[in-house]
Amino acid sequence: MSSRVIKLDSQMFASADRIEQITKKIINEKKRGLNVVVVVPFIHLLDEKLKQYAYSITNEPSKRELDAIRSTNSQIASSLLAIAINKFGFKAVSLTGWQAGIETITPNRTVLIENVNRQIIKDYLNNDVIPIIAGGQGIDQDNNITILGEGGAETSAVAVAIAIEADKVDIYTNAIGVYTADPKIVKAARKINQITYDEMLELSLLGSKIIHPRAVELAKKYSMPLDVCSSTENVPGTLIKGEVEMERNLIVRGVAYETDIIRLTVGYESYEQVSLASLFTTLAENQINVDIIVQAVIDGVKPTVSFSIDKEVFAEAIKVLESHKQSLGFSYADFEVGLAKVSIVGSGMTSNPGVAARMFERLLKENILVKMVSTSEIKVSVVVPQDDMVRAANALHDEFNLVEELL
Repeated sequence: MSSRVIKLDSQMFASADRIEQITKKIINEKKRGLNVVVVVPFIHLLDEKLKQYAYSITNEPSKRELDAIRSTNSQIASSLLAIAINKFGFKAVSLTGWQAGIETITPNRTVLIENVNRQIIKDYLNNDVIPIIAGGQGIDQDNNITILGEGGAETSAVAVAIAIEADKVDIYTNAIGVYTADPKIVKAARKINQITYDEMLELSLLGSKIIHPRAVELAKKYSMPLDVCSSTENVPGTLIKGEVEMERNLIVRGVAYETDIIRLTVGYESYEQVSLASLFTTLAENQINVDIIVQAVIDGVKPTVSFSIDKEVFAEAIKVLESHKQSLGFSYADFEVGLAKVSIVGSGMTSNPGVAARMFERLLKENILVKMVSTSEIKVSVVVPQDDMVRAANALHDEFNLVEELL
């Protein structure tokens, strides 16, 4: 019998009516003759309340105990869903991450899934039981409860699907799939029927919030198809897989954006003082991720290195630079705020030269100033004034004909 893993969104637990609605959808999948496993997420509102209790006792609760407290969040969601499924006469059981056999390790302070004990889940399926797994959690080698962090529930769903050799993972959302752009800012955005892992990974890394990049990476590694679909509408979603049928031979498949980008510039008195390795190793050691990097070395002009970072790490980045100023050898650090990143993504760029030039030409036509540029085989990103972000996204969506109805 074929198996299917379904990952739910936290908004599906907003009320008893929503829980019943999604329960019926899960039962319909079961009635189709599928073995069904469900992975539930954190309920964010409940999560905040739980953390408030801990911090009301002390300002420095231990990470181990915080993880134990936070783990109950998705456990409550899994129990509620199991109760709802049982109500309709089908067998379901709620499972914590460790009860489901999800084993984790923590290299470099990041919790990762090391193994999933497939037999535990298969035993439930063989007994016609629907396992409802609390996503985003597991147990480490010391029997401590661990939290996977951002994207953990989706990653759990993919890992479970790989372990039990499921046909695919259905990612239930409030949308009907992945769009060519965010419909909130690009009204002409259209749903994409199929997209490659690489394209989805780039869109996720560049600002698309539909699915976390770590889940896409894991799915790509094991060639596990992902289907982003609606939790309420019975319409086809977006299938994420290795190779796709080109839709109207589109070179660009999507436009993504990120707000609140900051450009940091580090200046040196001479080129001999510049050490990119030392600069970015220091930032990395302090958990500061950088994105676009531009080095300016011009005869007669003092060298600079500019890079973009997210607003959330700006204060920490300045602190780290100032505390390491002498060892890094730079003379000053400057910054620019009020920026955004707009990107185009598409596997078709590899075999179609001139995409970047076309992008720059359209932005020039729109009088949108490009401050930084980053490229790869399947994407081009530009940093522009944040006030121009929406206009840039719409212009590029139009330029590459994404407004056309996709097949």
